[in-house]
Order: sequence, then C-alpha cells, then structure tokens
Amino acid sequence: MRSLGVLIVRLVVGGLLAGHGAQKLFGWFGGAGLEGTAGWMESMGMRPGTAWARLAGGSELGGGLLTALGFLNPLGPIAAMGAMSMAWAKVHLGNPVWSTKGGAELPLTNLAVLSALTLAGPGRLSVDSLLGIRIPRRVAFAALAGTLGAVYVTARREIDAGTSKVNPVGVEAEREAAGGTRTSRDAPDTRDVATGTFSIDPTAERPWLGSESPEPV
Repeated sequence: MRSLGVLIVRLVVGGLLAGHGAQKLFGWFGGAGLEGTAGWMESMGMRPGTAWARLAGGSELGGGLLTALGFLNPLGPIAAMGAMSMAWAKVHLGNPVWSTKGGAELPLTNLAVLSALTLAGPGRLSVDSLLGIRIPRRVAFAALAGTLGAVYVTARREIDAGTSKVNPVGVEAEREAAGGTRTSRDAPDTRDVATGTFSIDPTAERPWLGSESPEPV
C-alpha cells in the first residue's frame, strides 16, 4: 500500500510539473510558450530570457517526468525543486504565504512533496525498482548542492533583500533612456513560476512578442 500511495503522489505532482514545463516550452495547455516565457524572464532581469526559459521549462518538464516515472530518483525531484525554489525567491519572496496574496503556497507545497520523495524514494512501483537502478548518495548530494547553489547565485539580490520586489539591473537606466516610457521589463505583472502562467499590463510595450501579441495568459 505504501508503494501505491507513493505512486499516486508521483503521478499527480510529477505530471502537473511536467505540464507546467510544457506550457513554458511549447505553449501547451494554454501556456505562454518559449517566446512569451523568455520575455517574462527578462522582465525579472534574467537574461538572456530564452536560455532561462528553456532552463525553467526543462527543469519542470524533465524533473516532472522523471518524478512521475520514478526514474533516476532523486534527480527528478531535485531538478523540480530547483524550479520551485527559484519561483519562491524570484516571484513570491516577502509576500504572505497564501497564493491569494501572491505568496509561495503552491511552490512550498511542491517543495515539501518533492523533498519527501527525495528522502523516501520512488517506491516499488517505479522504473528504478523495475530496472534495479539506485543513484549513489554522493551524486544526489552533489545534484542538490549544485541546484541550491545555482538558485542562490541567481536570486541573491532577492534573497539578501528578503523580497522578490527588487528592480532588475538596468531597468532604471532603460526607463531614463526611454524618457520615462514604461517597458516590458518594468511593467506591472503577476507571475507564477510554479504554474507557468503570467500576465503583463496590456498597456505596456512587449517588444519580444513582435507587432502582433497574443492576449496575456
């Protein structure tokens, strides 16, 4: 029964995370796609936006699939934990925890589940169990340390400030150069890395989407 319970958790959480990754990379399930996600990443000062969009989407898609399959555990949950940690630092840090207040309720829930799967293992109903695969602990620790280190380096300004509401480097200069014109990089938006959705003020300029831009997701 324990393995069945773990399987249900893996399929639901891993499957949803993979879906969010597909939203970012391919625009599936009503997502923004690579181009839209890249613009969103740049609005947070994460440049080049396309590279960060691929990394974020790949972490969710790849990590989610590995988690759902119970394959190469705990590398899948750790990869997805990286995306959730980045969501917490770059989007939700400093807000009340509840999602209705822009908080990290969903990323924290995912982090708790992924941490539990990392510690408990994928269970008997998994590809790892079927093939007799077991990732050495030192490899898992190295992957976890590398992931958390990368999150800290990337989101250091937000973490040190204790809030995600930190202007990206260069935004003020861009605004001044444009004579005070608001651009996509400093436009008010609502973001949720954990769900792959975002919306940007429709009155703001969005040069990354070209002359014909779709409705905000």
